[in-house]
Amino acid sequence: MLSLSTGMRQSLGVFMPEITQNIGVSVSQFTLAIAIQNLTWGLMQPFTGVWVIRVGFKKVMVIGSFLYLLGIIILAMANGVVAVTIGAGFLIGCALACNGSGIGMAVATRAVPVEKRSLILGMVSAAGSLGALVAAPIAQALIQEFDWRIGMLGFVVMAALVIPGAWYAGGIDQKPILGQSVNDDIKPMQVVVNALKYPPFAVMAIAYFVCGMQLVFLTTHLPSYLALCGLDPMLSAQSLGVIGGFNALGSLFFGWMGGRYNKLFLLGLIYILRSIGIAYYFYVIPNSTNTLIFAAYIGFLWLGVIPLVSGSIAEMFGVKWQAMLVGVAFIAHQFGSFVGAFGGGLIFDALGSYDLALQIGVSIGLFAGIVQASFALFKTKPPIAPAPTTQFS
Repeated sequence: MLSLSTGMRQSLGVFMPEITQNIGVSVSQFTLAIAIQNLTWGLMQPFTGVWVIRVGFKKVMVIGSFLYLLGIIILAMANGVVAVTIGAGFLIGCALACNGSGIGMAVATRAVPVEKRSLILGMVSAAGSLGALVAAPIAQALIQEFDWRIGMLGFVVMAALVIPGAWYAGGIDQKPILGQSVNDDIKPMQVVVNALKYPPFAVMAIAYFVCGMQLVFLTTHLPSYLALCGLDPMLSAQSLGVIGGFNALGSLFFGWMGGRYNKLFLLGLIYILRSIGIAYYFYVIPNSTNTLIFAAYIGFLWLGVIPLVSGSIAEMFGVKWQAMLVGVAFIAHQFGSFVGAFGGGLIFDALGSYDLALQIGVSIGLFAGIVQASFALFKTKPPIAPAPTTQFS
């Protein structure tokens, strides 16, 4: 479920050159649709986190999978900006709030004992990253052999396959909740308020903005940047595929590291290293070799944040509230995604260059990484401490 939904979402950028040339949609309009997708995802995520507590994971994830399929179908039939915005923007955004990383990580956390949690979250995040390794090259091959609508039909098939994955993963509803909050009678809004008052959580949530801004800027604008540089269009799909493959390695690595070292410090380190890599790559003249090396580097640092954020929240506040509080933090991430996608498009349309967007993204990334790593040393008890976790019998 997570692999396909994440892979297609990360690969939509390969369609941008064809869509903007064939149906009268500008770069900024296409990126606005992607920005709306990310903003919708972020704003909906806390509510789906509460929803799974009330109705269970299966209903939420299956409904989200059907919304994803509908969004891809509408995008495949689009003839203007309205359909692109509804399909790629609103519907896929709602779908990802139901079957994306926030809910997927909550399912994985509930399924395993605490001593294996960080590694398992890394494994699930790694599986989620493999979709781009398949989706982007398939889409680009279909686009080059036929056209972009045939490429979207390939995504329709993939979206249909998300549904049985969501149904099977929904079996977690039959498992007991491990690591519940001490006070099970506390209201969701009070949990949110208490969490936002806790400095390590608040800083982590704010710094998450940078993660979304940098990554969605790359997935949305890297194909356009490479085309602007006169490089082979297949290189952009290959780069997104390499990012997906190294995502898997990075997720496993940081999932393993998160079980041994301070998760919040590792998050800050990732933001700093990403910013350095982005600054270097866009400073040099791109070619196929350094582009694929950059894709491998940035891919390794890409989704490793997910097991670290999800694991940190489970440790701070317990498993019961994890999906909801991941959603609260994720709002900042998706506002960053909105800025990365739409802001990058606006700057490019205005200046004909990505230079200013890159300077802003790198500067904010370095600052956020340093602040995040510094707050890793903040040692106080969370306002809603998780209960001791019982083991499987």
